[in-house]
Amino acid sequence: DNMQTTLATPTAIFCSITENMADRLTQLQDAVNSLADQFCNAIGVLQQCAPPASFSNIQTAINKDQPANPTEEYAQLFAALIARTAKDVDVLIDSLPSEESTAALQAASLRQLEEENHDAAARLEEVVYRGDMLLEKIQSALADIAQSQLRTRNGAPSQPSPAES
Repeated sequence: DNMQTTLATPTAIFCSITENMADRLTQLQDAVNSLADQFCNAIGVLQQCAPPASFSNIQTAINKDQPANPTEEYAQLFAALIARTAKDVDVLIDSLPSEESTAALQAASLRQLEEENHDAAARLEEVVYRGDMLLEKIQSALADIAQSQLRTRNGAPSQPSPAES
């Protein structure tokens, strides 16, 4: 029997870890960019909606027919957006490998994963071997049953009788 097992190599595991970290870094960069956009937009909208300020020496006429100032609603909206994005940034930062995750620790982790992989392969080989043995027994039993049925159809007794011995 030629059994093939597919095992993850340490290089494949390392590449997977590296790609996963790169994905998180990209997500973090996107979140920080989004946070910067939200700050800029918040400042722009709040400046645009802010009521005019009066100066002591300059009289300004304020149109009393202006709609109600939505500044408070915008402030709450942008505060909620900024808070949620900041929380997302924190979660992404927490998901990155820590400083303690040195090359030696990563190598040890890869060795452990490789050992677990080999153990799983050995268990798989044992299960396949037992399955092959069971298959052989079943095939042998089926062959015996088929021979017995053929002898019965041909009129021969399935087992020699004691008188014939």
